[in-house]
Amino acid sequence: MLKGGVIGTGFFAANHLNGWKAVEGAEIVALCDLDQQKVRAAADSFGVAHVHTDAGEMMRAHGLDFVDVITTAPSHRPLVELALSHGAHVICQKPFAESMADARAMVEAAEAAGKTLMVHENFRWQSPVRRVIELVRAGRIGAPFFCRASFRSGYDVFSGQPYLAEGERFIIEDLGIHVLDIARAIMGDVARISAVTARINLAIKGEDVATILLTHESGMASVVDCSYATRRTPETFPETLLEIDGPKGTIRLDAGYRLTVQAEGAEEVIDASPPLLPWAERPWHNIQESVVTIQQHFIDSLSAGTAPETSGADNLKTLALVEAAYVSAAEGRSVATDSLG
Repeated sequence: MLKGGVIGTGFFAANHLNGWKAVEGAEIVALCDLDQQKVRAAADSFGVAHVHTDAGEMMRAHGLDFVDVITTAPSHRPLVELALSHGAHVICQKPFAESMADARAMVEAAEAAGKTLMVHENFRWQSPVRRVIELVRAGRIGAPFFCRASFRSGYDVFSGQPYLAEGERFIIEDLGIHVLDIARAIMGDVARISAVTARINLAIKGEDVATILLTHESGMASVVDCSYATRRTPETFPETLLEIDGPKGTIRLDAGYRLTVQAEGAEEVIDASPPLLPWAERPWHNIQESVVTIQQHFIDSLSAGTAPETSGADNLKTLALVEAAYVSAAEGRSVATDSLG
């Protein structure tokens, strides 16, 4: 049984803590947060014996095998490097870092320490999305030549996470990063990117609409479109809708988790609805169940001694897409993803 500690007990932490209780081969033995009242309340709720307000103290006290960092991006590099220096593997929430330099530094630190560093990039682990990825990878429609990944909603995300309204960057950094990662998982790595953004909600500081064209290293294209300004009924939050074309057919993941596979003259329609876990709630349940799946993948990777699919090194490529998208939108041009230094 691997012993783990959690740093950060804010908005999303309850999903992680519920998830860890369902993961085989791991146990959370300590929690840390700067807010003593908050960390004590989380420990009481989830039956964790030890609480700390100092991360270094937590690591020294418990000989942890791994640390789950659930804080905001500015604190990621110091906390990840601290955990690695204490011999712990790390799973870190997204966005991985505020800059490519910090992200690369964390990856290099993990390599130097001989430890696993994984980013909690959970959208590709949602069971409906995962089913699509597996169908594509199995060759069901042949090598894909087009993908559209779409997340369009009018859901009020600011009520639960008011800080999202304050940043100069919003939808690409917070949500688009997930959808870009799905496009990478389906279509492969990206050579160039072109993005157009808009701010429709004037009460926030960042962009809430983004349309992004990706040219993949294969030469094929995908479109990622994200919006928190879309008003429609029924509301599809928090579903990612997908359409992938290949020489043998098409795969679609439509609203309501309706998965349609049309291949070689036959059609199959599948109810790909995610499970509603006992502690989960609609409409967040697709995200919540993916937390368990990605955390189990992390522990399985540690046990097998293999690199996790969303390793720190892999996530550098997704983070580069975010940075390139902002450059493209600001400068009105296509950007090569390897030009960011």
